[in-house]
Amino acid sequence: MAERVQPAHGGAPAGETGEGATRGDGWYPLMLSMDLEPGTVAGCTVLGRDLAVWRDADGRAHVWDDRCPHRGMRFSLGVVRAGALACLYHGWRFGPDGRCAHIPAHPDLSPPATLRAAPLVAAEQDGLVWVARGDTPAHGPATGVAGQCVPVRSLAIEAPARQVAQAIGLPAGSRAGGLDRDIDGLVLAAVLPVDRARCMLHLLVAGPGGADADRDRRRRVAAWGQDLRDRVEGAEAAA
Repeated sequence: MAERVQPAHGGAPAGETGEGATRGDGWYPLMLSMDLEPGTVAGCTVLGRDLAVWRDADGRAHVWDDRCPHRGMRFSLGVVRAGALACLYHGWRFGPDGRCAHIPAHPDLSPPATLRAAPLVAAEQDGLVWVARGDTPAHGPATGVAGQCVPVRSLAIEAPARQVAQAIGLPAGSRAGGLDRDIDGLVLAAVLPVDRARCMLHLLVAGPGGADADRDRRRRVAAWGQDLRDRVEGAEAAA
């Protein structure tokens, strides 16, 4: 099938923020929004940096460094409780602003403002949870895809993000964009660099279509993604 990359808003490759893209700044697509249900937490890694991604009861997604400031336990192993993220180790709770709100062993203590997690700038756009690295971008993440995006799947790929983006046909330095796959219509592909040798590929379909048509499209796109992973990993192993 022919694949044509749709330009992002403003003509800049999706996921880039001008010169910042060459420094690793800008927006990174962490995960599919559907994979982060209210009241849950998940772990992600971007460029070797471990992050905890959680959604509060109001549906807002938060992204923090995956380390409790108390004893260094991973936040991603914790639970969402009473509108806060509770560390698994001693149950310390941290509110959406990152500040410690409750210490179970000292329930009457008002934790100091300096005792806090390390929140990052997060956003949700086009069915994806994004995090900003470096300077806070002037604009939210832009993929160039208009309308509703329906999630297909995420794939872990044992190959560098740059190699996967090139195989998909994304412009150099771009992390996300719309691919016009003929009968499959517009597909949103987003690549997250986990480290220098691994990445995640998130796939969604965009545009109108009935339930049956969307189901068939998702099935074909999922199969295409798996085939792409096999080909890229095979080429990486042979190199």
